[in-house]
Amino acid sequence: AVMLAAAGGSLAVLLTQQSGASLDSWARFKSSLPGMSQAVKLLTFGIYVSLGCTFLPLPVNWIVAAVATRTVAVGTGLWDTVLLVGVVGAAASTIANLNDYHLFTWMLRIRHVAKVRHMRLYRIAARWFDKSAFFLVVVFNILPIPVDVVRMLAATHRYPRVPFAAANFIGRLIRYGAIAYLVYYFELSVETAMLIMLGLAAAMLLAKVLPRLWSP
Repeated sequence: AVMLAAAGGSLAVLLTQQSGASLDSWARFKSSLPGMSQAVKLLTFGIYVSLGCTFLPLPVNWIVAAVATRTVAVGTGLWDTVLLVGVVGAAASTIANLNDYHLFTWMLRIRHVAKVRHMRLYRIAARWFDKSAFFLVVVFNILPIPVDVVRMLAATHRYPRVPFAAANFIGRLIRYGAIAYLVYYFELSVETAMLIMLGLAAAMLLAKVLPRLWSP
């Protein structure tokens, strides 16, 4: 809440100094964003991504791709655009995912919700999660899917918050950095970049799972 208030306050101040900034509606604000300063673009990007969680399912991949396009690019070239989009997006998304973690943890204090830990399916998933918890959290943060089951499992399994946050940051850094690179360098559409990321994450998951399935 403190970080959101600080970012929102900074953005409000900067917008008052921007000529041509349209605040009449979200659609008009988006259309005027390309002509604004780098700080305004990054703050808008960070605030939006930090709000996108399970309980407020805002689509975020489009804005990741948008700030990486050459017309809006938050950097002056390829690599600083990739770095800025990756780091700011990953940090903001980690905040959103930690909010999810804490909300799930709070919900588990409700007796009827806590019963999920005694279900057979949960016990099977928990054993699977125990074997490669950090890796799974990283991979599922790379995957461009709307619902992250592993995030819920981490909360119900009481996975420590520090490695949880680190795995979230690494996964989203890879995901957003790769999207930014693909969109900026190849001038791809958002949909094409998403398909490439989905294939990459699936390959990583299969590389981890298949050797175990084949082992005696």
